[in-house]
Amino acid sequence: MGQQHLDDVFASLLARRGTQGRLRRLTLPSPGSVDFSSNSYLSLSSDAAVQASYLERLGRACHQGHFSLGSGGSRLLDGNTPVAEALEREIAAFHGAPAALLFNSGFEANTGLFSCAPQKGDVVLFDELIHASVHDGMRLSRARRVPFRHNCVRGGDDGRDGSSSTGLKSLDDLLTELTSGEQGIQNVKTGRSNVFVAVESVYSMDGDLAPLKDIVECVEKRLHHGNGYIIVDEAHSTGWIGGRGRGLVSHLGLESRVWARVHTFGKAMGCAGAAVLCSPTTRSYLINYARSLIYTTAMAYPALAGIQTAYEYLQSGQIEQRLDHLRLLMRHTHHVLTSLISRARPTRDILHINEGPPQSPIVPLFTSKARSLGQHCQERGFMVRPIVAPTVPAGTDRVRLCLHAGNTVEEVELLCNAVEAWVRQQMETRIPVETTYRRSRQSSKL
Repeated sequence: MGQQHLDDVFASLLARRGTQGRLRRLTLPSPGSVDFSSNSYLSLSSDAAVQASYLERLGRACHQGHFSLGSGGSRLLDGNTPVAEALEREIAAFHGAPAALLFNSGFEANTGLFSCAPQKGDVVLFDELIHASVHDGMRLSRARRVPFRHNCVRGGDDGRDGSSSTGLKSLDDLLTELTSGEQGIQNVKTGRSNVFVAVESVYSMDGDLAPLKDIVECVEKRLHHGNGYIIVDEAHSTGWIGGRGRGLVSHLGLESRVWARVHTFGKAMGCAGAAVLCSPTTRSYLINYARSLIYTTAMAYPALAGIQTAYEYLQSGQIEQRLDHLRLLMRHTHHVLTSLISRARPTRDILHINEGPPQSPIVPLFTSKARSLGQHCQERGFMVRPIVAPTVPAGTDRVRLCLHAGNTVEEVELLCNAVEAWVRQQMETRIPVETTYRRSRQSSKL
């Protein structure tokens, strides 16, 4: 009886979410559909040469007796291996970091890091669009949490269209409040308490880059005692930004001025897992206090081999040709979409895009009818996904396009043709508000 009652509660909550258009479902891509949705920006996971290299690595391990389907336990028990520790050293050296610590996923890396690094009395300032895993980690910490306006370093900065309707302050304004005036926190002002600043290098829903150099300079300027610690989630920059895909921090030469980085491997790298780049002391601290590392089974050899194979590909330099093509697609997609909007002239609620060229392979198509546009494109063989609130802020629903090195110019143009056909269909079926009002007025006089 109790179980049925709980199922009834769940059913009611699911029904309410369904009426709000927010019900999530597991879906499978249609066979033969063109991928404009996954985060596999370099298309490495489906590359025949990369797959062959991976299988060869597995074969060698089997022959040498090093292969195991499972790790057998956590890193602190029986799951640690020479392969894992060697891989951490290679990852740290590749990204120009003192040390690295592997986690099973980016989610676990963020929850582990943010739950234990900030201490009681510390403050975490975070971009309002920071990933859900960071929020979950912060909730487990004992630090005070304060959001700042997306990508807004100073009060005079212009935010992205629709990026914040909450009146949030800039990073600089918050740091000023923490370090001066009556509202300042004494221990922060004197350097006895720390301020952690959490940002992403590339934001997964809008595709825009963090103004990271400005953020670093702002933190260093306001926190004179060196008690500011910047954490950058490089999930969506790993593999394609910077020299051989080292990420935005390395691209800007900020390795020594950013306290910690989280690189994940399930996106452009085409495999799975993550690593926190940090100091050797921080690495030891996480091994002792990061619960998402301590109390979970370690990655087995097949997962480690996948990460090794992906990094080997980056280091080989073969990535450059793929990156050239990916950047070409980014420019071409923006050009075709801009031309589409110029021809069709849809209202903003039907379709609009960011004015400037995309900063990443992520291209949002903003529309109040994201589910309709997504379904239209899916029915024509394109794998795209509508993204709606609460995953994105209310009023910023969109279809999220992800471009890949494996896509072609022709595929981009065919997708944009499908988008234009949907736009024109929406405009043809819409009855202008003024016309409806006039008709109702005329009817009332009869």
